[in-house]
Order: sequence, then C-alpha cells, then structure tokens
Amino acid sequence: MTETNDRFKKAPRRAKTPVKRVALSAEARQAYEDLVRTRDERDRTYGQHLPTDNKGK
Repeated sequence: MTETNDRFKKAPRRAKTPVKRVALSAEARQAYEDLVRTRDERDRTYGQHLPTDNKGK
C-alpha cells in the first residue's frame, strides 16, 4: 500500500479566459432589452397553453 499513483491528485487549475465586453449605445441597449422582454412574454404566454408535463424551463 506504499504505492503512490496519480489517480487521486488534484487537477491543475485552468487559466481564466479573457472576458469580452461590448459597449452599446443607449438606443441599442434599449432595443435589446425590448427584444428580450418580448421574447420572454411570448415564451410565457406560449407556455401557459402547454400541458404541465411538457413545459420547458
């Protein structure tokens, strides 16, 4: 039982990937928020009419 193997050693940490940031104008940000809001409303109203066992998220 004095054998050492690499099976239970900690995995080395992965380097963090750089994060991409995008600067939007106020109009583009508002348009994106509207798009997300309408999509959310559409998904919610569509989900109302589905049977409870088939509902998505």
